[in-house]
Amino acid sequence: MLYWCAVFFVIAIVCAVLGFGTLAGAAASIAKILFVIFLVLLLLGLITRGLSRSKLV
Repeated sequence: MLYWCAVFFVIAIVCAVLGFGTLAGAAASIAKILFVIFLVLLLLGLITRGLSRSKLV
């Protein structure tokens, strides 16, 4: 997921440099959404892992 976020971020930068503002904005929006999804899944995974380890002790 983080890989695709980086890919869309690079696409957004390239499009911005080349002057494609609308496409750059769309790619940046997709990158932001993917990054937020990544952070949510990361936090859920850390919380779940922490709860499962506390039950084993």
